[in-house]
Amino acid sequence: MAACLLLVLTLASTAGATFRFASYYADHMVLQKKPAGAVVWGYGEAGANITVSLSKDYKVIMKKMAQVEEGSEAWKVVLDPMPHGGPYSMKAEQHSREEPKNLTLRDIYFGDVWLCSGQSNMAMTVSQIINASKELLEAPLYPYVRLFTASLIQSKVELQDLAKIDLQWSIPTAENLGHGNFSYFSAVCWLFGRSLYETCRYPIGLVESSWGGTPIEAWSSGRALQECGLPGDARRFLRPKLVSGPETPSVLWNAMIHPLLNMSLKGVIWYQGEANTVMNTDLYNCTFPALIADWRRAFHAGSDGQTQPLFPFGFVQLSTVRRPQQDDSFARIRWHQTADYGYVPNQRMPNTFMAVAMDLGDEHSPYGSIHPRDKQNVAYRLHLGARAVAYGKKGLVFQGPYPAKVMVDGARGLINVTYGQDILLLHRHDRIFEVCCSPQLRRSAQKPCQWVPAPMVSASSHTVTLSSPGCRDAITRLRYAWAEWPCEYRQCPIYNRYLLPAPPFVMDSLH
Repeated sequence: MAACLLLVLTLASTAGATFRFASYYADHMVLQKKPAGAVVWGYGEAGANITVSLSKDYKVIMKKMAQVEEGSEAWKVVLDPMPHGGPYSMKAEQHSREEPKNLTLRDIYFGDVWLCSGQSNMAMTVSQIINASKELLEAPLYPYVRLFTASLIQSKVELQDLAKIDLQWSIPTAENLGHGNFSYFSAVCWLFGRSLYETCRYPIGLVESSWGGTPIEAWSSGRALQECGLPGDARRFLRPKLVSGPETPSVLWNAMIHPLLNMSLKGVIWYQGEANTVMNTDLYNCTFPALIADWRRAFHAGSDGQTQPLFPFGFVQLSTVRRPQQDDSFARIRWHQTADYGYVPNQRMPNTFMAVAMDLGDEHSPYGSIHPRDKQNVAYRLHLGARAVAYGKKGLVFQGPYPAKVMVDGARGLINVTYGQDILLLHRHDRIFEVCCSPQLRRSAQKPCQWVPAPMVSASSHTVTLSSPGCRDAITRLRYAWAEWPCEYRQCPIYNRYLLPAPPFVMDSLH
């Protein structure tokens, strides 16, 4: 009922032809720098002419003209691509039959704008993470990392603008970074943006739009859901615990993503998937790539082509929750987050990057073990991926070791797993590798796979050798870290020399 009321109020406010910028244009904001042109839009009197001027040091350096469209009562301009820096002021003037009106925004910078979205692990604030006091104390040292947070709103129809804002564009402070539990501002988003600033040394704009306990279906447009054979109606799925937020298809896409489409972006980071361990789990290898592709098309179109059609999209692979595990739903979601490749970028998920987090379990988190407090390592791993994928840093290793070749020595009962990069073996583990002992004939008869541990025997700089007792002539599959809680905190057995963990995998048709 509240969402419907908000929708009515939002539509009514645009109908009044009040001359204004759209909701997320304000003092202190960051606009996307070149090579993109920043999109600026707002509302006005139908048919009125709009002039948008950009000034620095009281000198006008750019003017753009627009006209308010009939029906939507919206106007939009695309600024010429600008180098990073500032501060600038921006004035919008309306010329119509009425008295001329003008609006001015100040302390505007050009830099890179990143959208941060997902569920509660994205929504966790800096005050909830480890070393929170230190992180909050240092917040004012980064005045050129600017923050914005959308409110928790859902809608049955696509909204043109945000109905409500929790945190208007702001300079970071201890107060707005640690406002409250699972409120503004996102720790992962902040730490990621801060790391980007330390690398790039120019302004970073961070836009948070996240809601705890929400499945991917709520963040997906009807188009994306239909690609995966899911209904786009208001069907609800009652699920325990992990789904505590809105789960109706598209309601968060409609209210918290669609209004942002005109914004020129550098990229997106995403932390979501826990809710889908109890809802459409084995469709996630479709719904997640479909969401990425759909968001890319929509932001590219909404920004008049200024947001790149394959803009960088980073995500966090799920951490841990329970032990002993009750099922393999977390392992399956981790696999499906990569479209069943095990690594990114890949053919189905180009220009993406991933932070592996299965080794960051936090059994004693006061917010529940589903909410690990080490968001610094999450953000660091995302930052490495962004530098390599989004910023083109050549030769930068941003993901842990992944198998390049697996050879089965049936006569000796051994399996050699050869990785594509140097490995660092922290310790031997007797149960983290498993083999399927069901013969191929039984698999084709749809009998369940019998997974048994394959203990680690030895290791070299690139290869781990496993034993396979009882499976000498019937090994058909191999998997690694296929558990909800596969290892202790930062103690999985296999890392690379940069201490990035090897991601989980499952391989078929071994020879």
